[in-house]
Amino acid sequence: MADLIPPAAGIPYLTIRASGEKSPLEIPADTIIQAYKSYGALLLRGFTTDLGTFARFAEQFCSSSVFNESRSRQVLDDLRNIQSVDLGTAAFPLHPELSREPWKPDVCFFACLNPPRRLGATTVCDGSDLVDRLPPSLREEMAARRLRYTRHTTPNELLTWFGDAEPSDAQLADPPARCPFTFRRNGDQIQRSFSRPFLHKPMFTDRLAFGNFLLFARYGIDRWDFPLFDDGSLVPPAWTHVVRDVGDEITATVSWRRGDILMLDNTRFLHGRTTVVPRDGRLIASYFGYLSFARANEEDPPEASWRHGGFWPPRPVSDS
Repeated sequence: MADLIPPAAGIPYLTIRASGEKSPLEIPADTIIQAYKSYGALLLRGFTTDLGTFARFAEQFCSSSVFNESRSRQVLDDLRNIQSVDLGTAAFPLHPELSREPWKPDVCFFACLNPPRRLGATTVCDGSDLVDRLPPSLREEMAARRLRYTRHTTPNELLTWFGDAEPSDAQLADPPARCPFTFRRNGDQIQRSFSRPFLHKPMFTDRLAFGNFLLFARYGIDRWDFPLFDDGSLVPPAWTHVVRDVGDEITATVSWRRGDILMLDNTRFLHGRTTVVPRDGRLIASYFGYLSFARANEEDPPEASWRHGGFWPPRPVSDS
């Protein structure tokens, strides 16, 4: 039986270390599920993992998956929505995957198919621990607010949600129940938006967590106007500075070894990366899914399309 090494100071994930097993598929699914619910972050180490094994491992826990249309990713298995992580070299600030969209996945899986020779570590931070360490008065203010994510739409998006690339004002005011957005005209453009709590409860704990796009927007792509508070006002820079600094204090690194699998609760944990050395062969596969053993996010619309089969967003996006 594989060794289960619980989190410790500076290591917020449970390590499942092979002890005679060769494949991660030899670990009973129930063992993985119970550990995931308890800890939210699992590192499987010492196993032999190829692309097919990784796909089967991830799919046994998910009812569906989402294709991440961020730039600079290599498609490794288009039928299973498996891609590389971003192939650039810049360090990334902490973020939950696809938190800029309403179809933010429940879970992130990463597999090391070829480790970097040096640098290129993935960073991990428990968003609930982060909230616990915030100044109490600031935590209360954050818990009372919501964020709104607003973008211009494309004809393809409108066609997807309305069946019409040029919907009428009446259609925009009453989108289909399955649509996660509200819409409004802004000059010649149509904007779509959705709202989420500034702090939220993850799937498997009642502790509040920080898990939104703010840190990546501010410190990754220098966007200070997205997201905004739900009343349209700017999130104070002091708030994001505090969150960044507290997050940095409790962030751990995963220095990749060949065959490693990292499984993260995307409703609780944030991840990022250190600088990547150009052309060093680093290849990390990713799969972003919706769990078959968890209830859907209460913020989701009824019959959310991303929770049924492989989901491809209706338009390409430019952010990570």
